[in-house]
Amino acid sequence: MEQHFHPEHLWPERGTAAERLTRMHNHLKQTMPQIDRVAFALYDAGDDMLKTFINSTHRGTAIQAYQYPLSHSESLSSLAHTGYCRVVDDIRSSFGPHTRHSQWLLDQDYLSSFTLPLYDEQQLIGFLFFDSCQAAAFTPKVQRDLLLYSNLINMAISAELRAIRTVLNSARVAREFAHLRDFETGAHLERMARYSRLIAIEVREAFELTDEQIEHIALFAPLHDVGKIGIPDRVLLKPGPLDAGEWQLMRSHVEKGELLIRKILGDFGVEHLPDSDIMLNLVACHHEFLDGSGYPRGLKGEAIPKVARIVAVADIFDALTSKRPYKTSWPIAQALEELECMVALGKLDPLCVAALKRRGQEAQDIILGFPDGE
Repeated sequence: MEQHFHPEHLWPERGTAAERLTRMHNHLKQTMPQIDRVAFALYDAGDDMLKTFINSTHRGTAIQAYQYPLSHSESLSSLAHTGYCRVVDDIRSSFGPHTRHSQWLLDQDYLSSFTLPLYDEQQLIGFLFFDSCQAAAFTPKVQRDLLLYSNLINMAISAELRAIRTVLNSARVAREFAHLRDFETGAHLERMARYSRLIAIEVREAFELTDEQIEHIALFAPLHDVGKIGIPDRVLLKPGPLDAGEWQLMRSHVEKGELLIRKILGDFGVEHLPDSDIMLNLVACHHEFLDGSGYPRGLKGEAIPKVARIVAVADIFDALTSKRPYKTSWPIAQALEELECMVALGKLDPLCVAALKRRGQEAQDIILGFPDGE
């Protein structure tokens, strides 16, 4: 019987990308039951990293929170440059335990795989992997059939990434138009993304975060103080202490930021953006403290979104370890001690602070890699 494909079945419109990939995989297995895993790894051209992003795993255990330089993989680099697909009929004879990923692959029951590079406007966005517990499962006919799914996934992921870029670029333009500067430098925003990702990876099990959510936290963390574009320079850049009125005005950047993000989402019709709640929660709640002494809502404990607790620690750490008009930069050890004091006072999430402390060397590398301009 001729197979009829309906796009709404292949890539449903609602849900996170991971949820939609799972539903597509379930539909795929009705005609290709040998496909035991589908996964998409996101490519970050900025640091040449492939990062686990979304997967649907029916057999085996998913690999999570993993990244690897694309340039270190000759095979995948070749696919990226040529646009060709790769078929592996016998995984066990083709891969050695050279990396965490290849060791993981060998530990699973997968015997064959099919890999394709995905692009958006001729720029590599990542790789799509199909794995099977059957040897030589990806015959030429299966490959042709999978191209339909692959093209649809490519279009859907590209559309979502473009929507995310639209929001981020709109916020960036607004920030630049308002001449927001000094501690809102590009280096500060890069560090915020990386600190937040470090922490999120470490607390992913305790906070039940997916790879998709971790990447969105890293993408959206630089928006945390976007509301400061509405704060006058006389307050924002004041070298000395703020008086009561100035402090009240400074605190209003949280509400201004939330309103701006909601407006951008609405103006571009992307309220459905996957994990848009992550964006809103980190902007609206990153100055809340666990003991209720934060602002603007005075939220306590579990009422504070997990993503906001992550970004709060990243933000305070960056403030402590960066030079300001009114202070010198603190050494990492001293900054971590201060964060632990804030944990003892009941203000910061202890898991997030402990996570950053465990990744102290990587935090040091971030500081050295993204210094503020003199």
